[in-house]
Amino acid sequence: MSTDPRRARTVRRRRMHERQAVVFGLLIAFLALVGLGALAVYTGAIEAPFDRALSTPEEADELADVDVPCLPEETLPVAAKKVHVTVLNASGSSAPLAGTNQESLLERGFTVDAIGNAPDADGVDGPDPMARTQIHFGAKGIAAAYTLAAHYQDPGLVLDDREGGAVDLYIGEDFVGLVDPELVGLDADTPLEDPAGCVPLDEVAPTPSPAPPAEDDPAAEAAQG
Repeated sequence: MSTDPRRARTVRRRRMHERQAVVFGLLIAFLALVGLGALAVYTGAIEAPFDRALSTPEEADELADVDVPCLPEETLPVAAKKVHVTVLNASGSSAPLAGTNQESLLERGFTVDAIGNAPDADGVDGPDPMARTQIHFGAKGIAAAYTLAAHYQDPGLVLDDREGGAVDLYIGEDFVGLVDPELVGLDADTPLEDPAGCVPLDEVAPTPSPAPPAEDDPAAEAAQG
């Protein structure tokens, strides 16, 4: 018994269309499920299973609870040569950052009294390295500190209980270089600007003055490069 070729082609074509319909139906259903799942994650109805794995942990702000003091009214910048600075490498890096900053500050006219490594800056036997560059100063050194701060990118400003007007500069892990001299923007006759969110000086509780690095500390010699 012979088979009608036209009928056979029709059967094959119908079966092919049926398979295509099944495949497209499954694909549409899959895409619909994906879309509903994405919508649920976007609206917060369900938690994405990969959210924890892909999210970057937030770094703790070591200065989050430290009040930044406002300047007394009409405080003018201090001449660079009158700003006495101790430069300390607090990044935990073995690079001679204190020496590098000393050279840059001397070129800009600042007076660098000493350089070295911050105590326990390596994070082995003491506190972790500082993530952020910081300037520590007493009430008498606030104008000097803010003058120096203009040469760095968003440094932390910490009032401590020291008596004199000298300041300490702690080079943190975020240090990539000083601000370009042309962008410092200080004028001897223009008062310094208060940082956002500052607190009146007399309302800030000073932190304890940091201990200086030991004079015979070999790490302090290495910091000089």
